[in-house]
Amino acid sequence: QVQLVESGGGSVQAGESLRLSCAVSGYTFRRYQMAWFRKIPGKPREIVATIYFGPTMETTDYPAFAKGRFSVSQDNTKSALYLRMNRLQPEDTAMYYCAARVVQGWVGLGSEDDFFYWGQGTQVTVLS
Repeated sequence: QVQLVESGGGSVQAGESLRLSCAVSGYTFRRYQMAWFRKIPGKPREIVATIYFGPTMETTDYPAFAKGRFSVSQDNTKSALYLRMNRLQPEDTAMYYCAARVVQGWVGLGSEDDFFYWGQGTQVTVLS
């Protein structure tokens, strides 16, 4: 049974940084693509970062708004996924989710419907 548990959310001032964590259990990293999504009230859930580990490669990708500010990483030893967010702005206020899907290779960012396993989310609030 795959389990994803997010933590690290909270309230920060605009311009500050935050690192989210996702504890992963129940499967082996190399068979899955991991991602971070966020849900802003009134908007669809959107992907903010993704990471894929293949036999000989590691790939990350971000949508345009996240490039240069957000960074995703995995720690295979500790079975954790991280999202480092820098220069946060009030528009980054959202519930952030960790997600996973089974893939046979790198297939790109993906969207909400592509991911099967989800955590419960952690709230990030950025104050102006």
